[in-house]
Amino acid sequence: MNSEAYGAHDGEPGRQVRRRTDEDVEACVRVLAEIHRADAYPMNWPAQPAAWLSDGPLLGSWVAELDGRIVGHVNLSRGDGGDAAPDVWTERHGSQSATAVVSRLFVAPEARGHGIGTLLVDHVVAEARRHGLHPVLDVIASHPSAALYERLGWELLATVDRQWPNQTVQVRCYAAPS
Repeated sequence: MNSEAYGAHDGEPGRQVRRRTDEDVEACVRVLAEIHRADAYPMNWPAQPAAWLSDGPLLGSWVAELDGRIVGHVNLSRGDGGDAAPDVWTERHGSQSATAVVSRLFVAPEARGHGIGTLLVDHVVAEARRHGLHPVLDVIASHPSAALYERLGWELLATVDRQWPNQTVQVRCYAAPS
């Protein structure tokens, strides 16, 4: 499988995941704004959404396309202290350096039901493993996206409280299946 782009599987034509380019960021911000209006993700709209899509020690960012349109996004990064899942993983397995954090995963509302979320998750898990890392992630406990990870066999490691500016948020920490 080519790590730069790969296409449809499960018989769904017109889908592909490829590495995000600088030229893609504006389209990603537009999709993110749609998702924020529909699903309140991210919970707090960032002052600089383009920068928010690229913050942290990134290993890579990818976009999903459906029929040539950007409809999804995902990041893979090293833990930077802002995520709980690497800490929970470390408590259980001993080495935070063995993890990669999946973040900024979103799919446009009109593209849901086409397997785009699964395609993005499968791709980022393969990338993490290519680097010898185990994928982990945090998701707000009340957000429905947790169902995707559970359907894909991700293990719920813990539910913890995290302090964000002006609020405490309960997050679920997940690890990809081994």
